[in-house]
Amino acid sequence: MVENEQVEEILLVLDDKLTKTVNVLKEEYSAVRAGRANPHVLDKVNVDYYGAPTPVPQTASVSVQEGRCLVIAPWDVSILKAIEKAIQLSNIGITPTNDGKVIRLVFPELTEERRKELCKQIRKTGEDAKIAARNNRRDAMDALKKLKNDKVLSEDETALCEKEVEKQVADAVAQIDSLSAAKEKEIMTV
Repeated sequence: MVENEQVEEILLVLDDKLTKTVNVLKEEYSAVRAGRANPHVLDKVNVDYYGAPTPVPQTASVSVQEGRCLVIAPWDVSILKAIEKAIQLSNIGITPTNDGKVIRLVFPELTEERRKELCKQIRKTGEDAKIAARNNRRDAMDALKKLKNDKVLSEDETALCEKEVEKQVADAVAQIDSLSAAKEKEIMTV
């Protein structure tokens, strides 16, 4: 590899951006419900907790019961109504039931049509992640071309660096494809 601090910086920034892209995709996929109760669907649902918007898992104990039911037991019972309202306002598509002490979310079994819809959504999210990875590649390539034009790198050094950039992006795209395929398989498994 080429010994140059600027090149190392470009490659480190690229690696960091690609890692973040893959991690964001993992987070998004963890929030997609697959007919089973998944506590992560509540990660982005915020409740007004003493004047501050706070994610539900930080205000209550969330547990899975019988595979398809989430039980939300708030640490402070006075915010039970606020949690229920926040879940109704979020678009997770499940109506909460409140018994005065806990909130239950019962996940319905997914229909074949809904599974196919979710798979389309997963593919689109995966494709968006690939686009982000390609944009990161473009930025890195532009930075390398600038170094070449400024005579910091020779033609051969630039070619070596470009191969390294391509390798990093190809690895990230392979990870994205793998995550997408695994999530699709999970959703289509009845």
